[in-house]
Amino acid sequence: MIHPLVLSLPSPAIISPRPRRHRHHTTTPPPSLPSHSRSLHHHRFLRVTPLVASRGGQRRIVRGATMGLFTVTKKATTPFEGQKPGTSGLRKKVTVFQQPHYLQNFVQSTFNALPADQVKGATIVVSGDGRYFSKDAVQIITKMAAANGARRVWVGLNSLMSTPAVSAVIRERVGADGSKATGAFILTASHNPGGPTEDFGIKYNMGNGGPAPESVTDKIFSNTTTISEYLISEDLPDVDISVVGVTSFSGPEGPFDVDVFDSSVDYIKLMKTIFDFEAIKKLLTSPKFTFCYDALHGVAGAYAKHIFVEELGADESSLLNCVPKEDFGGGHPDPNLTYAKELVERMGLGKSSSNVEPPEFGAAADGDADRNMILGKRFFVTPSDSVAIIAANAVQSIPYFASGLKGVARSMPTSAALDVVAKNLNLKFFEVPTGWKFFGNLMDAGMCSICGEESFGTGSDHIREKDGIWAVLAWLSIIAFKNKDNLGGDKLVSVEDIVRQHWATYGRHYYTRYDYENVDAGAAKELMANLVSMQSSLSDVNKLIKEIRSDVSEVVAADEFEYKDPVDGSVSKHQGIRYLFGDGSRLVFRLSGTGSVGATIRVYIEQYEKDSSKIGRDSQDALAPLVDVALKLSKMQEYTGRSAPTVIT
Repeated sequence: MIHPLVLSLPSPAIISPRPRRHRHHTTTPPPSLPSHSRSLHHHRFLRVTPLVASRGGQRRIVRGATMGLFTVTKKATTPFEGQKPGTSGLRKKVTVFQQPHYLQNFVQSTFNALPADQVKGATIVVSGDGRYFSKDAVQIITKMAAANGARRVWVGLNSLMSTPAVSAVIRERVGADGSKATGAFILTASHNPGGPTEDFGIKYNMGNGGPAPESVTDKIFSNTTTISEYLISEDLPDVDISVVGVTSFSGPEGPFDVDVFDSSVDYIKLMKTIFDFEAIKKLLTSPKFTFCYDALHGVAGAYAKHIFVEELGADESSLLNCVPKEDFGGGHPDPNLTYAKELVERMGLGKSSSNVEPPEFGAAADGDADRNMILGKRFFVTPSDSVAIIAANAVQSIPYFASGLKGVARSMPTSAALDVVAKNLNLKFFEVPTGWKFFGNLMDAGMCSICGEESFGTGSDHIREKDGIWAVLAWLSIIAFKNKDNLGGDKLVSVEDIVRQHWATYGRHYYTRYDYENVDAGAAKELMANLVSMQSSLSDVNKLIKEIRSDVSEVVAADEFEYKDPVDGSVSKHQGIRYLFGDGSRLVFRLSGTGSVGATIRVYIEQYEKDSSKIGRDSQDALAPLVDVALKLSKMQEYTGRSAPTVIT
């Protein structure tokens, strides 16, 4: 049974129009409700009817106001198991989220976990990568935000807003009335597939633009285990999110607006404060430079044409899969050599041969556009090398960093290429556990400018999320700088040239990752426990290693990685097992996904080579000795029964 909330109604008032919006107003103002008609169960609102007109070929919205009734109800519910959000939020199959009350429970539990001033009277962003179920979710969350007393909701046009753009909007956007967002519901499952039988996700980002910290996500989870009711305004009409404009209501807590806007405008504005767009445009419009960008039918497509074609002058034919689709075109929106097949082929890295000359530069994004893959002509740039090269060239190439870098950071499993750059340039350096929130703490404290992780995530302190398009613009800036006096020459400095010059200067970190998925959880834990116990005697470890491969350096240190946050003093334990070698090489073992369905063991293998005569070797050949050591030292096949990994990256 639905029980309407008993709430007092403020004096009726027509919301004055924002000066930048175009509205149609009737000549006669709508009548106010007489005091005797304001019942306890009914509340006045302005239902705004959009009438689409055109100006200069662009759609705009003209609005008229009519009267209606707005009710807030309490709906009884019961908890669902397993609604525990991580740094990446809550991810489940679409069919799970479509269960009655499932999404509503999580959203109300989030509202209940936040301080009152971040809900009542607040401005909340609701958008995502556009995957299947997003549009339904936007309407549900909007009605719940109204019922919980929010002042306004900001929604991306067609519900589309990349994760980095959400972070930028929270941090940078100011409404016409001076409003600023206090947080955001981001509707994404990142690089996971989308569609009616695939994945959906939701996470909450805070006022700094970054993911909710564990103190908040723990409260959200606790609330999901005890929730008995949620608030929703079911008779609030669905807002048309396919056109830009503000829909204004008057409800039980006062005015409530839904502002639909094109977030690419805000995002481009921010990018222009970071990069020299004119320098990049000279590169992209040079007949000697060719370019290709693959959005994998994710939300990056909503930004690609605006940025690369309209702002920077690239040919529209250089864009691949840049129409966002609810199912990502049936593909897997993960920017790597396996899933970005069309781009990989076009860049000359596929298995089939072609007489067509590949572009000079290629890049791909994942579903929510926070990850990136960088490619040169017939050349792959590892994510670990990418962040190191950006850091090494940022001050010269990117205006935002012209005054210097505050510091740099990487996740622990990421190769130590960034460490060498930091040491050579005398920069503060931080090695953190996996999870962007650790970078966010450093950035909020003014200690870190550029950061990255091996899983195709790169970013800077302009926002508090990794940013795929930012990484592409950073690379284009570096290429433009290297070629600023060479655009009329015979041959441009290429991506491969830049990477090889970096290796010659700093040494090369050969790197690979082996994933063993759905391993028996008990066996996985035993394997990890054995690796920890072996660390008590490095002499025994080194004796064993020499028996496996005599051409591998000795282990000089080994531990289970533990991180004490220099900002808030929090300690994160059991973040992975490390074996560090005298020549700068590393073996890292991490366990993830433990549970009834099994575990994933990740093995990170890194061989450092500073001899310039040996930096051009095939990666597999260079890593073969350490791979042999890693698998035999860990007794991988003995514990797991696996003779080969599930995935090699």
